[in-house]
Amino acid sequence: MAGRVRQSDIEELKAKLDIVEVISGYVSLKPASAGSFKGLCPFHSEKSPSFNVRSSPAFYHCFGCSAGGDVYKFIQEIEHVGFTEAIEKLAEKSGFQLTYEEGSSQETSGRARLLAANQEASAFFVEQLTSPEGDTAVKFLNSRGFDAAAIAQFGIGYAPKGWQGLLDHLKAKGFTVEELITAGLAMASEKGGYDRFRGRVLWPIRDSNSQVLGFGARKLYEDDQGPKYLNTPETPIYHKGSVLYGLDLARKEIIKRKEIIVVEGYTDVMACHLAGFSNAVATCGTAFGEDHIKLINRLFGTSEEPASVVFTFDPDAAGEKAALRVYGDTSKFNALTFVASGPEGLDPSDLRQQRGDGAIEQMLLARKPLFEFVIRHRIGKFSLTDLDSRAAAARAAAPVVAEIVDPALRAGYTRQLADWVSLEISEVSQLVAQVGRQQVGARVEAIRTSAPKPAEQTPTTKFERQILEILVQRPQAFTPELLNRIVGAGFTQSDFGLVAEAASRISSELRSSDWVNQLANQLVGDQLDLLRALALAELPATSDADLERYSKGVVSGAMLQALAREKNDLLAALKRIDMATQPDSYAAVQRQLVELEAERRTYMA
Repeated sequence: MAGRVRQSDIEELKAKLDIVEVISGYVSLKPASAGSFKGLCPFHSEKSPSFNVRSSPAFYHCFGCSAGGDVYKFIQEIEHVGFTEAIEKLAEKSGFQLTYEEGSSQETSGRARLLAANQEASAFFVEQLTSPEGDTAVKFLNSRGFDAAAIAQFGIGYAPKGWQGLLDHLKAKGFTVEELITAGLAMASEKGGYDRFRGRVLWPIRDSNSQVLGFGARKLYEDDQGPKYLNTPETPIYHKGSVLYGLDLARKEIIKRKEIIVVEGYTDVMACHLAGFSNAVATCGTAFGEDHIKLINRLFGTSEEPASVVFTFDPDAAGEKAALRVYGDTSKFNALTFVASGPEGLDPSDLRQQRGDGAIEQMLLARKPLFEFVIRHRIGKFSLTDLDSRAAAARAAAPVVAEIVDPALRAGYTRQLADWVSLEISEVSQLVAQVGRQQVGARVEAIRTSAPKPAEQTPTTKFERQILEILVQRPQAFTPELLNRIVGAGFTQSDFGLVAEAASRISSELRSSDWVNQLANQLVGDQLDLLRALALAELPATSDADLERYSKGVVSGAMLQALAREKNDLLAALKRIDMATQPDSYAAVQRQLVELEAERRTYMA
C-alpha cells in the first residue's frame, strides 16, 4: 500500500492548479471583480450567488454558509473524500505524477484504487454479457426495447451466478479482497469473501467525469431471493444521495437545454435518451434529496435564462407521495418545476416499449407545474359536490398557494383554486392571505427564538475590516513599520486583532508572493475562516490605478487612527510628568507631540 504523498509534491501540485478552473468543473462561475469569481454555493441552497473564488490568493469562501478553504479542501468537501484522495484525484486530472515517502511513485491508494476496481468490474460485466449465461440478460433487455447499440451506449453488463467470478477476476488483476469489500463489489465471509452481484443485469453508475462509482443491478431469476433492484452500498466513492444515474451522458444536454428530466429508474433513463431526450437522469435507489438539488443548481448556474426540472412521477399513491416530498423543497431550485405522468400509469420505459418514442414526447409536453400537481392532489381528496366539501378543499390547498413566493404566480393560482373548487375568488384570496400570515408568523417566531443575533456593525468595525482586506489582498500597501504601529493602536473586535497581530509577527514577508499562505500558517479555526473572507472580499476598484488609490486611502486612514491613539497616550504621559522636577522628560514628550502632528499632516494631504 502506498505511503504518504511527499510534501513537496503537495505544494508543487497546488501551485500548478488553477483553483478557478478546478471549481468551474463543479460550479458555474462568473467574473465578479478584479481577479474574483462568483457563483451559487455548492454546499448550501441559495438563489443569489454568495460563493466567491479567487486565483490569487487561491481561496474560495461562501459568505452565506462560511464554507471555504483551498483547492484540496474543496475537493474533499465536494467529493466526500479524504485529504490524500483529494490530492490523488487532482493529480490524476492534471497529469501530475505523485511520489510517496514509502513505496514507489507508481503506487496508488484510496479513491484511485476503488475507481480502478470499479472500472475493471464494469469491463468484466460487459464481457460476461456475451457469454451463454449472459444471453438471459440480453433477452431481458431486448424484451424492454433495448437493442445491442443501446446496451453498448449505457455500458450494461451481466454478473454471472457463480459466487466468486468477479472476485477471482479482480484478485488476478492485483486487487485485494479488502479493497473489493470497501468498493462494495464483494461481501465478507469466513472463506475470504464472495461477489455481491450474482445472476443480475447491471448498469454502471458514473460521475460526470465518466468514472464508475458503483452499480445498479436487477434480478433476472425467480430463485433470486434478493430485492428486485440491488445497488452498491455507501462507499468512500459512492454516495447515493448525491449521485444521479445517467449524468455522464446527460450533462452537456442539460446545460444546453437548461432543462433536466428526473425519472425513477435505469430503464426509464434509457427510454428517454433513446426517444431523443438525452437530458434525463435518475436517482440511485433513494429519494430525491437536497444534495440532488444542489447538484442540479450547479448545472444550471446563475444564468438569467429560465431553467426547468421535470419529474416523471407515477400517477399512483407512491408517485403522489414523492411529488409532495419534492414540493416541500421547491423554493430551493433555481428553476421551474414540473410533473409529467404517463397515460394509464405507464413509466417512460413501458410507455416507449408499448407506444413508441413519440409517446415519450407527448408525455413530456403534457407536463403540469408542480404546484398545480400538488394542489390538484389536495383537492382531489374531496367530492366537491357540496359547499362544505368545496370549502374544505380550499382550506386544504390554501397553504400550498400561500407558500408560492412569486406574487404574480400566487395570484394566478389563487384564481385557479377558486375556479377548481367553485368558490368566489375573494373568499379564496382571504383564505390564502390568512394562511400566509400564519406561516410568516411561525417563521418569524422560529427565527426569533433560535437564530443567533448578528454581530453589531459600526463605522469603526467596518473600517477595521477594510484595513484587513487591504492587508490581506494588497500587503505591499503597508511597510513593516506602518503595520506594527497600526496593530499597536488596537482593533475593537478581538478576531480582527488576532489576524492583525499575526500579520505583524511576519511583517517582514509583506511583499512575499506567498503572503496569504504564510499568514494562514499563523492562524487557526475561525481566524482562518475570517482570513478567507478577507481574501475574497470585493474591493471598490475597477482598475489597478483605482485599487492603488483606494489602498493608499485606507492605509492613510488607519495611520491617522493610530496617530490619534499615540497622541492620546503622549498627552496622558505629559499629565503624569512634573514639569518642575522633570523638565527634560516634559520637553521630550512635547517634541514627540510636535513630530506626531507633523506626521499627521502628511497623511491629511
